[in-house]
Amino acid sequence: MTFLSHLINGISLGSVYAIIALGYTMVYGIAKMLNFAHGDVIMVGGYMSFCATVYLSWPPVVAIIMAMTVCTVLGMTVEYLAYRPLRGATPLAVLITAIGVSFFLQNTALLIWGADPKVFPPLVKVPSLALFDGKLMINGVAMVTIVTCIIVMLALTTFTNKTKTGKAMRAVSEDRGAAQLMGINVNFTISTTFAIGSALAAVAGVLLCTAYPTLMPTTGAMPGIKAFTAAVLGGIGSIPGAMLGGILLGIIEIFGKAYISTALSDAIVFSVLIIVLLVRPTGLLGKKTREKV
Repeated sequence: MTFLSHLINGISLGSVYAIIALGYTMVYGIAKMLNFAHGDVIMVGGYMSFCATVYLSWPPVVAIIMAMTVCTVLGMTVEYLAYRPLRGATPLAVLITAIGVSFFLQNTALLIWGADPKVFPPLVKVPSLALFDGKLMINGVAMVTIVTCIIVMLALTTFTNKTKTGKAMRAVSEDRGAAQLMGINVNFTISTTFAIGSALAAVAGVLLCTAYPTLMPTTGAMPGIKAFTAAVLGGIGSIPGAMLGGILLGIIEIFGKAYISTALSDAIVFSVLIIVLLVRPTGLLGKKTREKV
């Protein structure tokens, strides 16, 4: 039963990574850039839901909706002010800008809320599930996290395949110039991608802080890096790949802590990534793309 318990915890943690990784993979797949400030949007979502619950005494559902709204506006603002002017710039310039935005968000949070960790309130209040005569207990937060990840995955897949905006995203991802010639508003499409990814980051921030109830300005830094790792592991640019990579990463991390070493769990995670990329450079579900010259 201990093995099953670790497996469920790994899937739960991996589901959080998967939701964050979906934001990375959508932005990269469509805008062809790595938004390293995405992890800090998680932190902003956590603080927004914290303030709504603790200071304003709003219900959890309202707090989560407010966090998603603020993060959506934040994502679109960052795209408009920081990334859109660099649309034709070199990848290095965009990468440095993303790192600058990340530090700006962290330091802004430090000025507003201070460096002292905040105790995050339990927004997800679902009773634990007992199986096998009580020998296996499944945490309520874990169940909600896994179900949320599945719903988000199905909703995003349906959105990109069935809706007009989703098809526009796929067209921009395939060939931005051709999509613009066909009448697609590229700027609006990319801005929408940032909005969706940032809203998902807010959801991930609430789930992460509920499972690990400590909130500080650097809360989103390491989960953001691991989620990016998950996106690369699954095949960056692939929505199913982001989910697969996130869940695998969570399982590897939890089993590494349980059976090998807590101190070495992060090293194990990144070592697995290196091994997978040596065997399959495009990731587990990634596809090779040819550069036009």
